[in-house]
Amino acid sequence: MTEDLLGRLSRRGLAGAAVLLPAAAIAAPAAAATAAGGESTFARVMRTKKLRISALSGEPPYFDKNLATGKWGGFCVPMAEDIAKVFRAEVVYVDSTWGTSVLNLQSGKVDLSFSLNPTPQRALAIGFTEPLLIHPFGCIAKPGFTPSTWADLDKPGLRLAISVGSLYQVLAKRYAPKATAVGLPSTDQCVLALQSGRADAIPLAAIPGLGVIGKNPSLGTYRLIGDPTIALPSNLGIPRQTDTRFRDVLNAWIEYHGGVGDIRQWIVEALAAEGVKASQLPAGLTF
Repeated sequence: MTEDLLGRLSRRGLAGAAVLLPAAAIAAPAAAATAAGGESTFARVMRTKKLRISALSGEPPYFDKNLATGKWGGFCVPMAEDIAKVFRAEVVYVDSTWGTSVLNLQSGKVDLSFSLNPTPQRALAIGFTEPLLIHPFGCIAKPGFTPSTWADLDKPGLRLAISVGSLYQVLAKRYAPKATAVGLPSTDQCVLALQSGRADAIPLAAIPGLGVIGKNPSLGTYRLIGDPTIALPSNLGIPRQTDTRFRDVLNAWIEYHGGVGDIRQWIVEALAAEGVKASQLPAGLTF
């Protein structure tokens, strides 16, 4: 990837980088329990040495599973593995979707879900770290359709393919209520709907949108949507607990690896693996 692409991806301040504590320094017995009185996530991970992650098949460049080998790819994988090293633990991937990620945290099936937008409704049920990155929203549209504003998408009869349980549902309902929302389980199925003519556009945040274009260059270009411009934080979702040590370690991890450029580099490498070129970035794109 070019320096141009590196320069356009998310930057976090170097001055605010925090140093991660080594595992030995955070291995003290749990002093606080969960709100329900059970074992905290911090204590459980330290005891079992397993970090359970919500993994979303067919959601590149976040996650992508090789069905032949069962191996996970995407930029969340090196991030998860690096977080696990802090706890001297191994990563356990739990098959999930955008729609089940929050439920898996609530039910105790996973310890961490990547790239969740911290909506007030979600915050009632789960906890969040600091933002992993902040990026804008746009869409991929059928040939000949060149939307640039939400008003362009807000047309009767226009069909928007949307991943069920994602924030795109909320945005489409608010900013394109006249359009018809075609709810589908994953981004891959939204792409198939667009390719088959069953949808006219797919609202997507910039990173997954670019990943789709890299993987399916025949779809054309990824477009930023304005008026209004939507740019939201993408955070790590965690169980809501009175013991804050798990969140504190994750926040330190985000600050440190964002500051030294690792988070940006993991994203760049994942986009490159999906075939994304600097020339495919829309003008004015920042993260």
